[in-house]
Amino acid sequence: MTADVAVRDDRALLVELEGGRWIDEFAEIRLRAAELRVRAAQAGDEEAVRRCDMLVADVLLREGHLGPGGHSAHQTQEWAEKHGRPYVEARAHRVLANFYRLLGDFPEALVHGVQGVAKLPPEAAPAVRGRHLIMLACTLDDIGSFDEGESRYREVLRIAAEIGDDGLALRALNNMTFNAYEAGDEPAASVLAARMREVAARGRALTAKELDTIARVELMSGRYTTLEATLAGVLDGTVLDADGDGAAECLLTLAEARRLSDRPAAAQVALDRAVEVCERSGLARARAQVRREQAALFAAAGRYKDAYEEQLRYQDSLSTLQSTQREARARAMQAIFEANEARQATEQFREMAHRDALTGLYNRRYVDEQLPKILARGDTLSVAILDLDHFKQINDTLSHATGDAVLQQLGRLLQDRTTGPAVAARLGGEEFLLILPGLDAPAAALHCEHVRRVIHDFPWATITGVLPVTSSVGVTTAAGGTTARALLAAADHNLYVAKRTGRDRVVA
Repeated sequence: MTADVAVRDDRALLVELEGGRWIDEFAEIRLRAAELRVRAAQAGDEEAVRRCDMLVADVLLREGHLGPGGHSAHQTQEWAEKHGRPYVEARAHRVLANFYRLLGDFPEALVHGVQGVAKLPPEAAPAVRGRHLIMLACTLDDIGSFDEGESRYREVLRIAAEIGDDGLALRALNNMTFNAYEAGDEPAASVLAARMREVAARGRALTAKELDTIARVELMSGRYTTLEATLAGVLDGTVLDADGDGAAECLLTLAEARRLSDRPAAAQVALDRAVEVCERSGLARARAQVRREQAALFAAAGRYKDAYEEQLRYQDSLSTLQSTQREARARAMQAIFEANEARQATEQFREMAHRDALTGLYNRRYVDEQLPKILARGDTLSVAILDLDHFKQINDTLSHATGDAVLQQLGRLLQDRTTGPAVAARLGGEEFLLILPGLDAPAAALHCEHVRRVIHDFPWATITGVLPVTSSVGVTTAAGGTTARALLAAADHNLYVAKRTGRDRVVA
């Protein structure tokens, strides 16, 4: 094979991968992209290298590795814009649209979704255009523009019909069907589900998640026997579970159908198997949903105490999952900021990297960076470390969700009382820091006493019921030559004294 032929073959394979070949086989995509990238780098083809990077970035996001995937897409988008490569820029925007969707920043995702289509050159492969349109449609769905999203899905169906791409058609139909199901439009959902089966009958097997969408429509219509047949392939392991959580979702749908059709024993079998799948694959979200369905099954059997306890476990696991996701999203954004900082220190990324995901206050990173700089000015400076009293009792007695609500409200109270150059930050857990430039020791102690009273007097009963929320505060003021570490250590010592001598007090 000549070098020119090899290059043409590589380019053809690259387009096939971008158009969806092996779209659900992550290991295969990663392997092929890596091989193509090596040959492109050897040939000095930077554009092909960047396109391979976007294939891998897409896989990283779908596997949950948001930081590396988002960073790679940001780098490629900047490179493509700088070098005038609109096709590569469009590919990067598509990955970024998914990145921001996964972060929950739907307006930003829409911006990239639009650019992912707008930047595609007219000569782009139809299959690639179709998949960019699907991403745009998803971002429109996320902000509630379902009509606009559906018009893009219909354009995708037209493209899929023209090029005979059943996989592309099924992806559009699956999203359209699920939207109709969520909207409670049973007639439209049933018609779309039937179209999914028609396309699949031509040879492209349905994945577990696609079968679950159809099963949800059948559940909506009360067609429980048909639903069992729909999910049979998932249960016997013959159906592709590309995303890893499709089988668990199918088992949840099956359990719900069996419960609604008054087959509690069979429903329990499905739930038990769902638990096994979740535990084996580490599916935290699906495991939480299993708890909710288990509570419903207990209630249907008249086991109300068990149902109540299981519902509490569901709420607790869901709040833990949400907290974990918030932290993971914050880490992903911080990783992107840190990786791009040397080249792109924009205020937006800087602010996001310095903010605590839960409370919106500054975080430990900000304190570590800025406190030494503030000290170096030589001006009067006091700091206070504030810790909530008996906070573990709130988490253990009520729930982590209630604990998060307390921390968020405390963040608002502190933010309202740190005007001018003052700064409020969350150091971690229930521990907060106040940086008070310009306040000497008496003024800082007076200010912190006011903050303590505000926290003590706030109507926490609306959040915590009978459990009180109070704080202990340790305050110190900088002396000549003091380091940031020494200043914080002195404040922490005073906090310890406040805790030891009865809590709900300020020690300066």
